[in-house]
Amino acid sequence: MSDVATSWLRIRAIARRHYYVLLRSPHRLFDVTIWPLVDVLLFGSLGVFVAQGHTTTGRAAAAYLLSGILLWHVVYQSQIGLATGLLEETWSRNLLNLMVTPLREIEYAAGVALFGMVKLAMGVAVVTLAAFGFFAFDAGRMGWGVIPIAAILLAVGWVIALFVIGLVLRFGSGAEALAWGILFVVMPLSGVFYPVKALPRILRPLAQSLPTTHAFAAARALVDGKAMPWDQVGLAAVTAVALGVVAIAFVTHMLAVFRQRGYVTRYS
Repeated sequence: MSDVATSWLRIRAIARRHYYVLLRSPHRLFDVTIWPLVDVLLFGSLGVFVAQGHTTTGRAAAAYLLSGILLWHVVYQSQIGLATGLLEETWSRNLLNLMVTPLREIEYAAGVALFGMVKLAMGVAVVTLAAFGFFAFDAGRMGWGVIPIAAILLAVGWVIALFVIGLVLRFGSGAEALAWGILFVVMPLSGVFYPVKALPRILRPLAQSLPTTHAFAAARALVDGKAMPWDQVGLAAVTAVALGVVAIAFVTHMLAVFRQRGYVTRYS
């Protein structure tokens, strides 16, 4: 069997392992069913309240809220899917077993990401259908231009997950809260529902350095019926790649420290 075929077999095995975990623990579907539904109800209802005066500004605000929460779940689901993949191994004390197999780190990450794509599709589908069913918001109004934006946000979610994984490897289970908490730091700085100029002046430079900020700015332009702002998409892509390089270097270093200092004993 070729190396490529062997790697693909291992990747599928990891994806199947996480599928079996989900199958036997249906409460883990909370992140891809109930949570997206709650988000749509919360931000959709807020948008309806703002738009009660039937003003143009109110309707635009409602559209920003619903499109923002839809695209935010691309970041959320991709990040949670990859980060909790490692956490599953620590919770089940299975990390040492994985490390003594021929499985490579990239194969494990690819397997978790593959299964995470399934959860991502489920979560985004729930948001899309709920937004249409409850608030008559058609996600198709953004057009095909939403595809490169969603691809960038997907990559950003994985990048954030790599930082979280690196911190968990280095500091142990105490860093697990970052798997969820870090997103609530990134969200307000990303201008998910509003332009960066609405932020306090002192935070604007930090917000401008995030790829998510430019991705959501491009999405709002599409919601407004404008042409795709490729300059914003380009900035988002470049900053996402830069952060990705830093994240890979960081998690690689943390993995080396994890092995050298024998931190695996925390999970065995």
